[in-house]
Amino acid sequence: MIRRATVADAPAVLQVFDGVIAWFVDRGNNAQWGTQPWSALPRRVAQVTDACAMPDAWVVEAAQGQILAALVLGEPMPYVPAATGPEVYVRLLIAARDTRARGLGRRLLAFADERARAAGVTHLRVDCYAGGTGDLVRFYESCGYERLSILDLERWPGQLLGRNL
Repeated sequence: MIRRATVADAPAVLQVFDGVIAWFVDRGNNAQWGTQPWSALPRRVAQVTDACAMPDAWVVEAAQGQILAALVLGEPMPYVPAATGPEVYVRLLIAARDTRARGLGRRLLAFADERARAAGVTHLRVDCYAGGTGDLVRFYESCGYERLSILDLERWPGQLLGRNL
């Protein structure tokens, strides 16, 4: 079930991040988000707490109440070039490494499309990690996003992508 997120969801969303980071580390991906659990980093705890408090923050909750994924829509990140017109920006998208979460990333991006349509907006953008195998960029491309520009953020390679509905 997709529902609005609240600040009270931040610890559960941090658990999702911690699980994904552990999965990344097991695969040798230490560059995307580092190697430490975000729940142990005050800056990351504050980031996720602030994100969950945003007005267009959403979580996917399993029947048992466990948070499996999160989506936050809002203003572009400060390092992203300004939009040329109205848009919906995907600030955060994460899904647990749990079989129940399979397909939730695509489902949440489709939900973002619905939110954009409801707001009368036809353009969406997202940025993501572009290093490693490039799988994340290809994931967004498979969801209809196209590469717009490369972001170089202090040795963190990023890709800005966009989609028109």
